[in-house]
Amino acid sequence: MNTVAIIQARMGSSRLPGKVLMDLAGETVLGRVVNRLGRSREIDRIVVATTDMTEDDPIIDACERLRVACFRGAERDVLDRFYKAAHENAADAVVRVTSDCPLIDPEIVDDTVIIFRDQGSDYASNVFPRTFPRGLDAEVFSMGALDRAWSEACEPHQREHVTPYFYENPEKFRQASLTGTADYSRYRWTLDTREDLELLGTIYSRFDGRDDFSWQEVIQLMEREPELAELNSGVLQKPVHEH
Repeated sequence: MNTVAIIQARMGSSRLPGKVLMDLAGETVLGRVVNRLGRSREIDRIVVATTDMTEDDPIIDACERLRVACFRGAERDVLDRFYKAAHENAADAVVRVTSDCPLIDPEIVDDTVIIFRDQGSDYASNVFPRTFPRGLDAEVFSMGALDRAWSEACEPHQREHVTPYFYENPEKFRQASLTGTADYSRYRWTLDTREDLELLGTIYSRFDGRDDFSWQEVIQLMEREPELAELNSGVLQKPVHEH
C-alpha cells in the first residue's frame, strides 16, 4: 500500500498571512511539519500541495530547500487539489495533514494509518471524538474514497475542507477512529494567531529547537508549566464545517 501524506499549504491566511513560512526556533513552520512527518514509519511519501497562485511561489522554494515533493492546484477547491496530487503520486491511501500543525506527531499519524488499514476502513481519523490536542489532527482515506468524494461532493465546504463528505455520509464510507487514553482536547497546538505562534515558539525553545520530541513530552511540559496554556487560551477556533 503506497501511503502518501499530503500537506496542504498556502501563504494566504485571514488571521496570520504567511504563517506556514514563519520562523519557529530556527526552522519554518512548514519545515517542522515535514521533518516530524518524516519520522513516520507508515508514510511512504510526503507531498506538499499548494496553489497555482503566484503568491504561493515561496512555498515551492521552501519545498526545494526541504527536498520534499510539491504539487500545485486549485486554490479554493482543495478536494480537487488533493485528488490530483494523490493520483500524480500513485497513492493507495492518503494521509491529510495541514501545514499549520508544527507539533504533528508521527506516532499518532502511524497509529491512525494502522487503524485505517487493520479495520479495512475507507476513512479514519483521530478527531471523532476529539481526545488529542488540536494541532495533532490526522485523517487517512483510501484512493477509492477520495475518487468518490471528488466526483460526488458538491457543497462548497466539502470542496474546500477535503474530508467533510466522508464524515457527513457515514453510510457511504466505512469509518474508524483513534482515541487517546485521556482527554487532552483542551490544548490548542495549531497556528492561527500571534498568540498561537508565541506558544509554539516557547514549546520549541523548551526543547532547544529540536523537533524530535513526542506529543507526550509536550503534555508533560504543559502540566509542569500550566501558565503556557494561557498564552493562547483566548483564541477562538474558526467556525468552519469541520470536526
